[in-house]
This record gives sequence, structure tokens and C-alpha cells, in this order.
Amino acid sequence: MQGRKLILSVLVLLFSTAFAFPQSETFKPVVNNLALYKQKKDLKFLTAAKKSVDSLVTTHADSLDIKKSVYRALVNSTIVYEDSLNTLKQPATLFTQTVDLLDKICKNKKAVSYQDQIDYIKRCLANVYIREGFHYMSTSDFVNSEQSFLKAQKYVPSFKQLNFYIAYSSNKLGKLQDAARYYTNLIDADTAKASYIEAAANIYQSIGDTAKAVDIIQKGRKRFPDDKLLLLNAANIYNNQKAYGLLQPLLEPLLNNYPNSADVAFVAANCYDNLDQYKKAETCYLRAIDMNSAAYEPVFNLGLLYYKESLLGAPNKDANTRLAAQMLEKANEILPNDTKALKMLQLIYTETQNKNQLIKVDNKLKQLTNQ
Repeated sequence: MQGRKLILSVLVLLFSTAFAFPQSETFKPVVNNLALYKQKKDLKFLTAAKKSVDSLVTTHADSLDIKKSVYRALVNSTIVYEDSLNTLKQPATLFTQTVDLLDKICKNKKAVSYQDQIDYIKRCLANVYIREGFHYMSTSDFVNSEQSFLKAQKYVPSFKQLNFYIAYSSNKLGKLQDAARYYTNLIDADTAKASYIEAAANIYQSIGDTAKAVDIIQKGRKRFPDDKLLLLNAANIYNNQKAYGLLQPLLEPLLNNYPNSADVAFVAANCYDNLDQYKKAETCYLRAIDMNSAAYEPVFNLGLLYYKESLLGAPNKDANTRLAAQMLEKANEILPNDTKALKMLQLIYTETQNKNQLIKVDNKLKQLTNQ
């Protein structure tokens, strides 16, 4: 049965100001230009801010000054985040230099005094890594996309959405255990979506952990009770497990949500059939056949159902036997070389003493089985 196609939407982290530095003449040009950029979104102010902050670092001692380093990292991270097309013609190494500078700052014991600014810098750099990850993803380079998203997560570990992008990349790389873990991290988050739950369940199924898949689907249905694809996924799992008792309560909403699906109608029919609810099974088999008359299984199964009902005896034994023969003959027309329908017809023609038809079926079976 059908599933959900995961769609990746472009992720942009919230841009928030972090210019809460004490005013001083030394840093005033930098602060003013950053403030002007925030107001007017004109990149020329970032150019001016960079010139100002670079002019403050001329000696080795300047490079060790944490306040000056934080200012430089703040300006540089704003540029690499905001100027994605590199309109300002900055060197290609600016991003990696800023990453190295931030790592150096974070190792300094005095860094705790600049936590707000450092958090802002991290958000900017995380955004660049995310943008980079999407670029790699668009070219199906999932090795590098996964690495970019992991680097972003290092800076914004509380941003749960990143688990989705990492999981998606890991899944594409065939790293199913990793993908499942990252999807699972998303399920209890406020940003969780039904598609994440379905993806996690599908992956656990693919690695053979059906119990975990069922647990995730059950949690998902409690959280998103009206999501029809989670309903479908749960039905698929129970149907594959032949857990018809668990599947039965899902059939009515399933049929209501997928009224034009022959596959859904067949799953419902097969479930009712196995639970000996023959009238409901008959209705659903006929529904499936009406939507797809070329499908073999619904026709064959309906023939079997009528035959089972004929074994129950009077008052409808003969009528059910005739219906069974008709459906099995139709199944044989769909797949002439399938021996299942032929063997059932052989049994019915023997019981009804239909010698002419029995001879034809016997001969056909001999041809197919080389006997």
C-alpha cells in the first residue's frame, strides 16, 4: 500500500541580535555598523564593520585579546551567514577561519562572559553548515551532507529539526541504525511530524525490528490520530504480521480514508476472511474486484470464501458451490497457468460430477506439472 514521500524544506534558523557589548570608543564603529546592517540590510555596513574590527588586530597580543576575537568572530560569522553569494568577495577561507576562531574563543576561560555573543556566532555558523548540507544533498552527495548537518548540530544541539536532515542523509547512505536513532530523537520533540514517525517505523521494519516499528507507530497514532498515512502504516504492519485481531479495529477508518484503493479493500477483505466474518469479507472482496478486475488474489480468495461457505452445508450449499466455481474460473482466466485455482476447480468439479470440465482441468494440470 502507498506511503508518504518525505519532503525536505529549506531550514533557516532565527537570526537574533547579539550586540550587547558595553559601549566603548574602540569598538563603537564596529557596533554601529552592525546595528546599521541590522536596520537597513545593506551589505556595505558589514564591509565597514569588518574593516573596523580587522584594524583592531594588528599584533600577536591583539589576536590573544578575547574581546577583540569575539568581535571578529561576530562580524565574520554574520558575513558568512548573510552574504551567501559572497557579494563582498571575501576569501574562501573566511568560513573555516571563523570556525577555528570560535573554537579558540570557546577554550578561553573568559568566554563565559560572552555567552550570548558566542551563541549568536554558533547559530550563524550552524546556518552556513545547514546551507552547505542542502547543497550537497541536492547533488546526492549524502556523505558530505551528513557531515555538514552533524557539524551544524555541534553548534545548535537543541535544534531537534537537524535530526531529520541527519537521519535522511544516513538513510540514503544505508546507515539504517544511525538513521533510526536520529528519527527516534525527533519523535518526542515539539517539532515532530507524522512523516518522521513513519520514516522511523519504516527503517526499523527494514532492519527487522518490527516490535520497535509497531511501538513507534502506536505512539505516532496517539499524537496524530487523524493522520491517515500512519493509519495505513499500522495496517500494513499488522497485515504483514497476520495480526488480524489488531488489524480489525483499523479497517473501518482505513476504508473510509481510502475509499478508492483496491489494495486497502483487499487487505480488509483478507482480514475479515481470516476472522471468519464472511459477509464483510465478501463485500470487501467484491469492492476490490470492482476497482481492479484484473487482480488475481481478490478473485481467487473470493472463490475460496464461497467454497468454505459451501462446506457449512444447507441451505446455500449449492449456490455457494456455483459461486465458488465461477470465481475460480475467473481467477483461472486471469492467470491460466496458476495451479492453485486449477486444483480448487478440480476439487469442485469432482464434487459436482462435472465430468467435461474435470477432464479439461485434469489435462491442464498434467501439462503444467509434467505428470
